[in-house]
Amino acid sequence: MKKQPSLFNPVLIAGCLIILTGFSIRASFGVFQIPVEEEFGWLRSEFSLAIAIQNLAWGIGAPIFGAIAEKIGDRKSIVIGALFYSLGLVLTAGATTSIEYQIYEVLVGFGIAGTGFGVVLAVVGRASAPEHRSMSLAITTAAGSLGQVVGPIAAVALLNQVSIQTVFLIFAASILTTLFLLPLMKSPAPTSKQQLEESMGDILKLAFKDPSFTMVFIGFFSCGYQLAFITAHFPALVTEMSSPIDPSGWCGDLGIETTAALGGFSISVIGFSNILGTLLAGWAGKRYPRKWILSGIYAGRSIAAIWFILTPITPNSILIFSFAMGFLWLATVPLTSGLIAHIYGLKYMATLYGIVFFSHQLGSFTGVYLGGILYDIYGSYNFVWWVGIAAGIISSLIHIPIREESRLKNLNNA
Repeated sequence: MKKQPSLFNPVLIAGCLIILTGFSIRASFGVFQIPVEEEFGWLRSEFSLAIAIQNLAWGIGAPIFGAIAEKIGDRKSIVIGALFYSLGLVLTAGATTSIEYQIYEVLVGFGIAGTGFGVVLAVVGRASAPEHRSMSLAITTAAGSLGQVVGPIAAVALLNQVSIQTVFLIFAASILTTLFLLPLMKSPAPTSKQQLEESMGDILKLAFKDPSFTMVFIGFFSCGYQLAFITAHFPALVTEMSSPIDPSGWCGDLGIETTAALGGFSISVIGFSNILGTLLAGWAGKRYPRKWILSGIYAGRSIAAIWFILTPITPNSILIFSFAMGFLWLATVPLTSGLIAHIYGLKYMATLYGIVFFSHQLGSFTGVYLGGILYDIYGSYNFVWWVGIAAGIISSLIHIPIREESRLKNLNNA
């Protein structure tokens, strides 16, 4: 009797740990919003621009590092990414002006691209048996969600003990430790005749002529907008809210005594909830059309955001919203990457996902920077929320016409 392949393998475990470390750091940047503002006296838009540039550089770097991985090897791509990430954090630790922060976040963004979803998910996808691929991608994505739980809490704890600069140096050392995992990241080589004959140019030409690829590209914009805006600005929004912490309520039960602590905790709640949502998305993606699940996720996000901004903001409403939004947070990633792998194959998945992810990061740049600018002008985030809601509705609708079937049979006609 033939032994069935296991869901868990060394590549999956190593990939999860790399994503966990990188995303713990990335998810914590919103926690620095007010401490940096207080230490240097900058406008909120100045630090917001630094985070926005980081997200944009991440988006630009994603297809570049995907192509590097497919040309010279996945592990070399991760090494380059980790070095960029660490160098950017070290330079950020020594920065004293907003322009320095903004320049150095380009390096951090490229580092996230080299150690993030685009490269790692492609390796995990190739190392997974077809029957486990959807869940493997979901588990790896859920590791990023776990990073979102750990990162903000760790950042808040560190900031209570050491300076902002020291925290960035600790983060820089942490990302370098992931290089010890690289011996486990062995990507299987293509085995089928069709895979061996595929060229990157053929696959790119096929994808760019396909309306479904364009729809996925456009649809991913709102995902980046919503996630980056909330990650960067939600802790500050919560910290500055007028409602006091009720020691007899949920926050009191959780030991949360200040709005600053609640702001960091809310991002962690999003991350915890998303572990559940992402794993459920991986399970559902194996059984149901991914486009319909994605459409539902984007619609659900907009509904949650409408409820939140039309409801008086209290500690309880913040925790409810954080859990609801978190459940839908990164659930789009295994579904979108799985959709691309299903339609266009695995060989150039990192590059194709990187291209689609660029749209995600354009949305991230817009959400973060627009949030900072409009807050400085109006002292409120309301308009930014409504833009995100509209974008989510558009993304929900645009996924419906996607043709979810393999295009490789038409490769020769592309």
